[in-house]
Amino acid sequence: MDLDKIIQDVCAKKFSGVTTDSRKIFQGALFVALKGEKFNGEDFVEEAFKKGATAALVSKNFSQEISDGVIVKVDDTLAAYQQIASAWRDKFNIPIVAITGSTGKTTTKDLTAAVLGALGKVLKTSANFNNEIGVPMTLLELGETHKAAVVEIGMRGLGQIASLAKIVKPTIAIVTNVNETHIELLGSMENIAKAKGELVEAIHAGGTVILNVDDSYTAAMKNLVKPGVKIFTHAQETDADLRAKNIVITNSMTEFDMNFEGNEYHVDLPIIGKHNVSNAMAAIAAGLACGVSLQQARQGLLTLVTTRMRFEVIRRDRIIIVNDAYNASPASMRASLKTTAEIYDTRKIAVLGDMFELGDISEKVHREIGAYVFENGFEVLITLGELGKFIAEGAKDAGMEKIFMTDSHEDAAKILRGILQHDDVVLFKASHGMHMEKVIELI
Repeated sequence: MDLDKIIQDVCAKKFSGVTTDSRKIFQGALFVALKGEKFNGEDFVEEAFKKGATAALVSKNFSQEISDGVIVKVDDTLAAYQQIASAWRDKFNIPIVAITGSTGKTTTKDLTAAVLGALGKVLKTSANFNNEIGVPMTLLELGETHKAAVVEIGMRGLGQIASLAKIVKPTIAIVTNVNETHIELLGSMENIAKAKGELVEAIHAGGTVILNVDDSYTAAMKNLVKPGVKIFTHAQETDADLRAKNIVITNSMTEFDMNFEGNEYHVDLPIIGKHNVSNAMAAIAAGLACGVSLQQARQGLLTLVTTRMRFEVIRRDRIIIVNDAYNASPASMRASLKTTAEIYDTRKIAVLGDMFELGDISEKVHREIGAYVFENGFEVLITLGELGKFIAEGAKDAGMEKIFMTDSHEDAAKILRGILQHDDVVLFKASHGMHMEKVIELI
């Protein structure tokens, strides 16, 4: 059996599914043995067969003697996995929305899935599985009952989005924005924009591109759109197909009025933040591109199921915890601080940690965030990590007095427990790798 036969059998449903995780093997599965820096799936092939796998994809260097199942050797198991996912995706003639951007991808994914719920069952990327392994994993979950899919696409370098888009073959592209995230990897805002623009270039005639034209970099991507592709624009500050105004933020809701084709519509959004108005309009535009009415789109937003740790508000023991620790960039950090300051009028505490992949501008932007904490009326700042110390220094230079620098989750939790008062609002924010949620667990 070769790869082409495997692909045919997957598409013919002769396997009960495809997995790369030996811990999740099921009867009749195809096990794809991926290799990483810290793991080698080929070490678990025998275990996969014992658990019921029918076949395994391995590299040509695989030399184990296996008698329980079919072994298929390929040059690159990851590439083979992606080929299988791409072939499976081709079986479905449904709207496939791909989303990228420096920030807001995951929230926009959740909002778009909620809007497209008017069509029926919608598949969406789980958590942040938006890379070369996670994207195929999502596509392989497509089933006959799905009426649409929303796929988040991340990026770690030029060419990656283009490569993933060839697998996804999206009919609709959303680019949320371009900011400093990943500047360490790509060197300039222009390169970041070029990388994000690869998704726009992947949409062919008959498809739709949705752009935030408040962002000059995404606005310029209109020049990348191919002939025959529809463009939907949205904005808060400039003219666009969808234009938001009269934004009102409460402690549980964001409301705004939206102009579209000369008419005004009121939109209720069950999440907080002015930045989420842009995300919501992108989702509405995707719905319109798929034939969802504006009324259905507005109702769909109210069914939103968000990914955890995205401005998740937890009320406990008369303390309000804002868990926005899913990830962080300078832009999202500012948005989170500003939104918290606008909503709550009691004492505010910021627990902030390192932001990664910022390269040469890292110290500068961390210091700027520190000053921004003070400018937005936070009374206490607790920082975690080496880069977090620059946040603390920036806050101190701006005039803030109650500042604590820590090197561990335990220390941060201990400080918090010692200073918390009734009605305090505590914001947690940092890059995902800082695992700020551990501090919340400890308190």
